[in-house]
Amino acid sequence: MTHAMLKGSNVPLEATTVRAVLRWSPGQGVPDIDASALLLGPGGRVRSDEDFVFYNQPRHPSGTVWRLGKKRVAEGLTDTIQTDLSGVDPGVGRILLVASADGVAFDRVRSLRILLYDATAADGEALAHFDVKPETGAETALICGELYRRGEGWKFRALGEGYSNGLKGLATDFGISVDESEAAEEEAAAPAPLEVSRPLPPEQPSTVPSTVPVQPAYGYPQVGSPQPAYGYPPAVAVTAPVSAAPPDVRLPPQGPQFVR
Repeated sequence: MTHAMLKGSNVPLEATTVRAVLRWSPGQGVPDIDASALLLGPGGRVRSDEDFVFYNQPRHPSGTVWRLGKKRVAEGLTDTIQTDLSGVDPGVGRILLVASADGVAFDRVRSLRILLYDATAADGEALAHFDVKPETGAETALICGELYRRGEGWKFRALGEGYSNGLKGLATDFGISVDESEAAEEEAAAPAPLEVSRPLPPEQPSTVPSTVPVQPAYGYPQVGSPQPAYGYPPAVAVTAPVSAAPPDVRLPPQGPQFVR
């Protein structure tokens, strides 16, 4: 029997391996949806960036949480996360199941539903499903539900909590170090500010004979040129270097890269 869940409700899980399927209806203007998972330890945060399973890191190092990829089914499109609950590290107390829309708001997504299956069952009937509805419509990432420990077993809770700053903002909130290398490269590539040329000194009475050669500002000798009437000393142009090598900056270790 499939449990139709409301927001905040929960169901116990007897299955040892579960498959969480995100399903939505495609259409014109409907964004592509990505499924991801965050494994949370003590304090409700990831223990390291490896606890983030998403499109650029599709399998947890422990082998207990992984993405199965996208499929087209009769009801629409799907993306799936599978979890071996019996093998999850004891230090992990919750596993968030997330949907993200790559910068497009979820008010354009139709019929978003998360379905939970026993991955070892042959009948294919869902254990539970939850229709995920954004609260404002401006969300670009949603925590659809969570798997969490209760005593010696596991439960699933329907959530539907949204983030308007996308998968990056959501992941950062739970302790992921987002890769900032692209921003650092842009900053290094920005042109250096021009140096202001040195101002000319104040005028002085001329004491140099008019037949003395004058050195022009461009640096080419010119014999026999007359000295200016007010006796400016030879001007020297001071300009910024055309291209300066960037300093040797050591960037911090990179976090996950959100590049599709």
